Amino acid sequence: MADDSNDQWYYCLKHHRAEQGKQHWVGERLGPYPDQATAERALEIVRQRNRAADEDDN
Repeated sequence: MADDSNDQWYYCLKHHRAEQGKQHWVGERLGPYPDQATAERALEIVRQRNRAADEDDN
């Protein structure tokens, strides 16, 4: 199976931007995401997921 991780998009927590491929250590990135636009929304997606998880805890 081919490793397509360089084709996927990540949100870089170090540079605060979407980047293609695994350019940084796993602790400095979120993803992978299917495209740049989704990676750019990574922090919003995380906030939504955290809110949903918090609601499930109640």
